[in-house]
Amino acid sequence: MKNTKQLTQAAIIAALYVILTMVSRLFGLDSGVIQVRFSEALCILPCFTPAAVPGLFIGCVLSNILAGAVVWDVIFGSLATLIGAFFTAKLKTYPILATLPPILSNTLIIPFVLSYAYGFEGGIPYFMLTVGIGEILSCGILGTILYTAIKKSGISF
Repeated sequence: MKNTKQLTQAAIIAALYVILTMVSRLFGLDSGVIQVRFSEALCILPCFTPAAVPGLFIGCVLSNILAGAVVWDVIFGSLATLIGAFFTAKLKTYPILATLPPILSNTLIIPFVLSYAYGFEGGIPYFMLTVGIGEILSCGILGTILYTAIKKSGISF
């Protein structure tokens, strides 16, 4: 972190990620084969501030721990979010593409967690489909709506 402002932004983003994941949990959407974490919409925030990258990672780690995830999910699920956030920051000048990194990283990593760490039945291709659809909904659609709202509101990070 470069300064207190970015540290504060990262902490707020982490807290928002946890809160939105817990809201998803109320609807049974935060984990499992079908996941639509409302918190994944925040994966667009690296387009606005570099503090979002560690904020999203820490928020995901905390969310997974609070949800009682197995250690492999805490590690690899959080790394999927970190990878997605890192590459979203790299695509910040191309907002139409910025949601692709978290969608792809989660679609490629989480199915293996579901299969090997949890032993869910269904197979990797099926999990790629279900996780991918959930990521398109939460990160792709909700994230794009969030991006547009932030841009239109003139909020400055």
